[in-house]
Amino acid sequence: MREVALDTETTGLDPAAGHRIVEIGCIELVNHVATDRNFHSYVNPDRDIPVEAQAVHGLTSEFLAGQPTFSAIVDDFDAFIGDSPLVIHNAEFDIRFLNAELQAINRPPLALQRTIDTVSLARRKYPGAPANLDALCRRFQIDNSDRTLHGALKDARLLAEVYLELIGGRQRDLGLAAEIARGVDAKAQNRRTPRPHAPSAEEELAHAAFIAKLQSPIWKA
Repeated sequence: MREVALDTETTGLDPAAGHRIVEIGCIELVNHVATDRNFHSYVNPDRDIPVEAQAVHGLTSEFLAGQPTFSAIVDDFDAFIGDSPLVIHNAEFDIRFLNAELQAINRPPLALQRTIDTVSLARRKYPGAPANLDALCRRFQIDNSDRTLHGALKDARLLAEVYLELIGGRQRDLGLAAEIARGVDAKAQNRRTPRPHAPSAEEELAHAAFIAKLQSPIWKA
């Protein structure tokens, strides 16, 4: 089963107010375990970066001016996510921004129904507790010590770990995470030649003699 953990960084909080995506990060999950495949791109938003947004992700107008536009990376992005379910923290926020970018270049929108919202998962599992990514990393003892600034790919990696914990924890793979992620059948690696189990002629005769002694067996009723 393939899923994609996805995160974006933006210039603000509302695409209807002209805010744009500036970074997209995606991590491939196979059987709920992160593989080594990812998609990552900075995006030129063709607008200024408010100081409030820059304080969150550290991306400047000067840096982003040299990056590709969304229309230039959309085909690679679409090919990576395919039709896989999207694991997103606060899915409505990211989907609104992605769909605003898609609409601007006449591409079909992403359905919110294809997302798995880890904020909703966390609130159902831990009602009343903080559900932001930092709080969940602390709860599950996931190292996010280098997260001084937000980054789409970094946050997507943390999200993949948080998602695994929310749906059952690391014990679900019994230490075989790498094999599961690669789709490897761990049992096949140490498979032995099967032993014969067919009964011998003597065993068949003994079984028939035993059956003959039974009084009114139910299969003859």
